Amino acid sequence: MHVITRREALTLAGAALAASAAARQAAAQIPAAEASLNLPVESGATLRILRPARFVEPDEVLFRENTARFQQQTGVQVRVDFVGWEDIRAQTAVTANTGSGPDVVLGWAEDPHIFVDKLVELTDVAEYLGKRYGGWKFLGEKFGKRNGTNNWIGIPFGGTSGPVVYRESAVREAGYSGIPTEHDKFLDLCRKLRAANKPAGFTLGNAVGDGNGYANWLVWSHGGFLVDEAGKVAINSKQTVEALKYAAELQKTFPPGTLSWSDVSNNRAYAANECFLTQNGVSLYFALKNDPATAAIAADTNHAPMPAGLVGSAPQSALTINAMLFRHSRFPNAAKAYLAFMMEREQYDPWLQKCLGYWAHPLNAYDRSAVWNSDPKLAVFKDSMNNRFWNGWKGPINQAAAAATAEYVMVQMCAAVASGQQTPEAAAREADRRARRYYRGT
Repeated sequence: MHVITRREALTLAGAALAASAAARQAAAQIPAAEASLNLPVESGATLRILRPARFVEPDEVLFRENTARFQQQTGVQVRVDFVGWEDIRAQTAVTANTGSGPDVVLGWAEDPHIFVDKLVELTDVAEYLGKRYGGWKFLGEKFGKRNGTNNWIGIPFGGTSGPVVYRESAVREAGYSGIPTEHDKFLDLCRKLRAANKPAGFTLGNAVGDGNGYANWLVWSHGGFLVDEAGKVAINSKQTVEALKYAAELQKTFPPGTLSWSDVSNNRAYAANECFLTQNGVSLYFALKNDPATAAIAADTNHAPMPAGLVGSAPQSALTINAMLFRHSRFPNAAKAYLAFMMEREQYDPWLQKCLGYWAHPLNAYDRSAVWNSDPKLAVFKDSMNNRFWNGWKGPINQAAAAATAEYVMVQMCAAVASGQQTPEAAAREADRRARRYYRGT
């Protein structure tokens, strides 16, 4: 827990102005159209904000500094709590069920669709931001709007995609100049890395980011999907069975323990020269680059889209943080003003820059951010929020999709086959049975 006092707000704001002057000056280069949002802040307003813990330090530092700037400019006292990735959804559920707690939660992409009946509509904020900053990217609209409507129930702050992160020297040693897009060649690369004692490693543990990202890629890249466009369960398919057979073969090339890796495990293994190719957000590269002890690894690291396989383009989504405002808030105007303030270029662009684009932007104007020209190895992250895949693809984003993701239906299906506990056919049938619990009547 952290409560920003008025004294600390003034201190942080002063420090932010000094330390982030260059970044805030660069923010002025972000195009912004004229737009208005009338939100009279309630007298005596206070706010409590809950969001996922940082994966890169500047995420929290700049978020707190920007919050302090809001407090200084409005007089609204703001308390910010950062909690573990695995805990945020459970705490959000408690808030929704009890009608008390944080005013605003920055949860995961689907979360507003789970708790929609407990939320304040945010269309005014979203339309203001879209008009001012060149419109929303695909996943921004997909996660922000209630399914089948133009009503916004969330304000996506950004998303981190999971491309391939790899050691260039190891891939060259295996006989490849880059990451192949075909399944057979990618498997061949991983086999050769294993033979060179420089293995790849992907997690099939219950990891919010990396576990879901890898399992989804396995199925999507083979043409499979959890549900169809109408929301009918379709995971038990020939395409899924082929994906699971492929997962079993890839698993043989990984180091021990990947079946229980968390979201931080591959970062640690990669930094320790125990893994030379994995799937991750920019946090791994950020940590390597900013630590003199691992700077040489960073210099040898690059990123590439996950192999397209059978679908023609990289089947990736973006793990998105999505802000929602609960109806129990006594100060909804202050909360809306806070969300808009945090997305304005003076605050948002320095946050984007200092995080090296870890939470890639959902608004088109931030394509112009200086971060995307600061390092060519970041290029793959720029359009993370324009990916055309999402949890529960191809179906609607709704409570069922969120529940199936939260219960790791796709991850555990893949893990059951990769571990040898089930045949591909049996695992696909079990995933179908589990998914139908959430997609009732399909």
